[in-house]
Amino acid sequence: MSDVATWLLEGDPSIRWQVLRDLTDAPPGEVSAARALVARTGHGSRLLDLYADGAWAGGACFPGADWRPPDGPVGDPQGQPWTATLPTLRLLHTFGVDPADPVVVHAVDGVREGCRWEYDGSAFFDGEVEPCINGGTVSVGAYFGQDVDGIVQRLLGEQLEDGGWNCEAENGSTRSSFHTTICVLEGLLDHEHAGGGPEVAQARRRGEEYLLQRNLFRRASTGQIADADWLRFSFPPQWHYDVLRGLDYFRAAGGAPDPRLAEAVAHLRSKQQADGRWLQENTHPGLVHFEVEEGDGRPSRWNTLRALRVLRWYDGATA
Repeated sequence: MSDVATWLLEGDPSIRWQVLRDLTDAPPGEVSAARALVARTGHGSRLLDLYADGAWAGGACFPGADWRPPDGPVGDPQGQPWTATLPTLRLLHTFGVDPADPVVVHAVDGVREGCRWEYDGSAFFDGEVEPCINGGTVSVGAYFGQDVDGIVQRLLGEQLEDGGWNCEAENGSTRSSFHTTICVLEGLLDHEHAGGGPEVAQARRRGEEYLLQRNLFRRASTGQIADADWLRFSFPPQWHYDVLRGLDYFRAAGGAPDPRLAEAVAHLRSKQQADGRWLQENTHPGLVHFEVEEGDGRPSRWNTLRALRVLRWYDGATA
């Protein structure tokens, strides 16, 4: 086993079980036993312990007005807070917590019955109005076994002519956003895995084309890099797009890698450090429950795991 794999396996249970599944080909029983620990210890357990009264931090997308961090503020209080129900459920989904764990079921049931969107008071799994928020809601709803068909139908109706989505469409924008599109694509993929119909797959493929036609980070009009921040990798990405997030989406979607991923994969390779690891580069400012990485410029277990499994998929399919 490589030094990098050993280092990854020394991380949180939410990392360890995915390393066993995605990088070491461990037996299914070993993977399942490791995954079961996510809800019982480490970061996953800490998040679940913070659930209270149908929500995290007393809100759906933003903390409630009376919420205060139990151990004092962690992160940047001037940035967008990442402690409410949606970002917390997204993180639990990324951690791969078992949706059938009784502690998880209790929390998700409570969110379904008690959590309401700040925008208009709608029930959490009925969705909001912004497609970037709704994409994340579909993702966690599908993963945790909730009915999000109504949100999916709304998203299908909001797909723009160029194939993607944009939260600014309601304000007249006709061009898609990488940020919004990746959020929706992840949601549709999770919904498809949970049994979504062929119209979901069709819309998802159109959305993928929006990214692929731009090599995952270029402007369609000029071929220039659309945003230099997308070339720097972050975890958790929150609602933000970057090249690693895009590549990990295509890996999760499976199948043969599209040739138009080659430039993005080359960039991913260029970011690997001499010791075989990838760094945390672009932490998105805001309040968090606790830090899951050691800060920008430091080796990142999550970025390293995601990068290695992308390359394993890509190299294995193109060899």
